Amino acid sequence: MAEMEMQSNKMSITEEAQAQTRKECGKRGRKPGRKTSTEKLDIKAKLERSRQSARECRARKKLRYQYLEELVADREKAVVALRAELERLIQWNRQLSENSTPINNDQLLQEIGILKQE
Repeated sequence: MAEMEMQSNKMSITEEAQAQTRKECGKRGRKPGRKTSTEKLDIKAKLERSRQSARECRARKKLRYQYLEELVADREKAVVALRAELERLIQWNRQLSENSTPINNDQLLQEIGILKQE
């Protein structure tokens, strides 16, 4: 028991000494605003990586928009071509409904697949 009391007394004395030294030196850790040279280099390297990453991101974004614009242009061309074909077929349908022969009868038959090209 006596040994345990001595050890606890020693521990309390060392804890008190540590507490006093902590109080004397103020806050623990690094002080703000004071950076070592390696930390400054790390920050500069990090900023440069961040800038490079942003440049690459903008380049990817630009390529993605170019791709989408080309895709939209191709689809618009396809829509125009399909509308023209639809109009032509509507006209041929009208002519057939009126029991008159279409002007481009051979072309119509070739497109449908009845008449083979020579």
